[in-house]
Amino acid sequence: MAEMTVELVAVERRLWSGEAIFVFARTTEGEIGVLPGHEPTLAQLEQAGVVRIDTPQGTSVTAAVHGGFLSITPEGVTVLAEIAELGEEIDVERARAAASQADESTEEGAAAKARAETRLKAAGSTA
Repeated sequence: MAEMTVELVAVERRLWSGEAIFVFARTTEGEIGVLPGHEPTLAQLEQAGVVRIDTPQGTSVTAAVHGGFLSITPEGVTVLAEIAELGEEIDVERARAAASQADESTEEGAAAKARAETRLKAAGSTA
């Protein structure tokens, strides 16, 4: 099975790096799935999206990613996020509270709700 090197990096730290067989991300142009050998690409990530990395061992790494870029090269994939959290690190109750308290009548409130909902998706939770 073909593999590729993947790095998930946020401004403040490296969240994950290793070998993967598939990467899924949401860009400003739509969803993208990356397999080994993908054409070189540079894409802007959505302001609130989930990135999933499937490993050769059959496990998945999921992260809530807020802004940044996806870089695909012959050497591998790099997710350069402005802000990112691994799904397993997300405080689900805090994210639920943030989603329910967000004031969607303002642009800032709608963005806050989208970020909270993305965090819940990455954590494997819904509402």
